[in-house]
Amino acid sequence: MKAEYINPFISAAVNVFQMMLGVTPQKGQLSARRGMFTSQQCNIVLGVTGQLEGQIIIGMSIFTADKIASKMLGTTIRTFDELAASAIAELGNMISGAALTELAARGIQCNLSPPSLIRGTNVRISTLEIPTLVVPLQTEMGDIEINVGLSERAK
Repeated sequence: MKAEYINPFISAAVNVFQMMLGVTPQKGQLSARRGMFTSQQCNIVLGVTGQLEGQIIIGMSIFTADKIASKMLGTTIRTFDELAASAIAELGNMISGAALTELAARGIQCNLSPPSLIRGTNVRISTLEIPTLVVPLQTEMGDIEINVGLSERAK
């Protein structure tokens, strides 16, 4: 996968976390996977279509999701309910939307599917066999894992 496809997601995540949560994530070591995979407890899954196609999965622990949703909603989340799920899904929308806006500015036009939120313990999400780059982000709220699996659409 080209760096020009992954960098917008990194910069978008940093910007959204700074703007919405008041924290600056630290990027960890990028890694590659043969396919799209995550075993996090709370996952935002977004499909991408257009000149690029594939998926984005933003994963985190339930503990981290509770902290992020609490900050976004301005109240302490005690039970991860529909309002908290909506806040976390919106976080995924903001990050992916900002990244696709940056790609569009470079002449790469794509669309996002509505986010799906998948949560639970011992849940394994495995989807397309598109090579995936994994961007770990460390924050004071917990660790986030952004999985970007995009390929150029066959012409």
